[in-house]
Amino acid sequence: MSVEEADLLVHGGEILTVDATGSVIPGGAVAVRDGEIIAAGPESDVRASYRAAEEIDATGCLVLPGLVNTHTHLAMTLLRGVADDVDLQDFLARVVPRENELLSPGTVAAALRVAIAESVRAGVTTALDMYWFHEAAEEVAREAGWRLLTGPTFMDVPGPPDSRSYDTRLDWARAGLAARTPAPGTRPTVFAHSAYTLDPEQLTAIAALAREYDALLHIHAAENATEVAVVVERYGKRPVELLDSLGLLGPDVLLAHAVDLTDAEITALSRTGTAVAHCPVSNLKLGCGIARVPELLTAGVTVGLGTDGAVSSNTLDLLGAVRAAALIHKASGDPTAVSAEQAVRMATIESARALGLGDRLGSIEPGKRADLVVLDLGRPHLTPRHDPWSMLAYSASSADVRDTIVDGRVLMRDRALLTLDENAVLDALAAIA
Repeated sequence: MSVEEADLLVHGGEILTVDATGSVIPGGAVAVRDGEIIAAGPESDVRASYRAAEEIDATGCLVLPGLVNTHTHLAMTLLRGVADDVDLQDFLARVVPRENELLSPGTVAAALRVAIAESVRAGVTTALDMYWFHEAAEEVAREAGWRLLTGPTFMDVPGPPDSRSYDTRLDWARAGLAARTPAPGTRPTVFAHSAYTLDPEQLTAIAALAREYDALLHIHAAENATEVAVVVERYGKRPVELLDSLGLLGPDVLLAHAVDLTDAEITALSRTGTAVAHCPVSNLKLGCGIARVPELLTAGVTVGLGTDGAVSSNTLDLLGAVRAAALIHKASGDPTAVSAEQAVRMATIESARALGLGDRLGSIEPGKRADLVVLDLGRPHLTPRHDPWSMLAYSASSADVRDTIVDGRVLMRDRALLTLDENAVLDALAAIA
């Protein structure tokens, strides 16, 4: 048998594939070429077919798919800690004026570098980022080799940070979407902030723009009861009802939060194939409540996980969101409400599906992008190990991540960041803040 060349071989660890059957490969190996997984299986089998110039010895580690953050505002690292212990409405009242004062392409870039450093250390390899000055964010992500889905954001508020009016924003967004070629493992994205910062006519136009470019449409919806009441007072319908009536739900739509839902709204999400980004830590911290995730899952709605921004959750640690998602729904009295495996899948394959990228991300299978995390198991809190799903959901933390790989490129090895000067980016953001 001939031996083929690969770019990278990750070997010796236990591989949690997160495939359809939940396969676990002890003493496994993953071969990578041109940013793609070309083989995953027992180390002896993979080594018999592939050799690589670069290797990572994962002995004593768990190898899992890169985590996918389906809802965040990454450059909010700039404002971490300025709006704590308040509800959503007071949070917005504090944060929006500060954004108008501080945000520019330069400050967003500085904040993005810190957010990427934090995310890579937490094993997050992909994020959907709704924020201003997305071009600056994209450039930083390209330089760091990190997978970022972002695009034009619509929020019709006085004096937005980029000074674009809603009308000029549509033309600008169309030109940007027409000019871009999505990188492997990404897709075009369009962001409509919410039904309380955009009116129905605006929402309809933004959705049409997204459909024109086969883009994912991402929107906040039903984050708390006050938001629902505001939208009902203005338009006579609850947020999800309004979006449904406008034809804005569907398989290329991802709702952030979706905490305050009725049975009929859950049915509508299921009927239309609309996905939800569950942000349990942010929802708890802002007092929004607990989303009806068990009911969403029972209805067949795709539910991914998000951290939200580093102001509303104070961290970009998606493993923390995994633990929260596995725990808070047990408050119903049902310890099986969201299982450890379901919570881990929410942060990997289900998050990838929520982005419309389940065929490219979210599991360790040949043909998918080579986004891998190597988790160091030689820790007291991870010993002994009986079940990898339970260990990840209930015991592991971002501090256990040793290596992070995106598109076959090693961004962190032995806990050292390779594509960012960590001290420099921290100093730069601290100086701005």
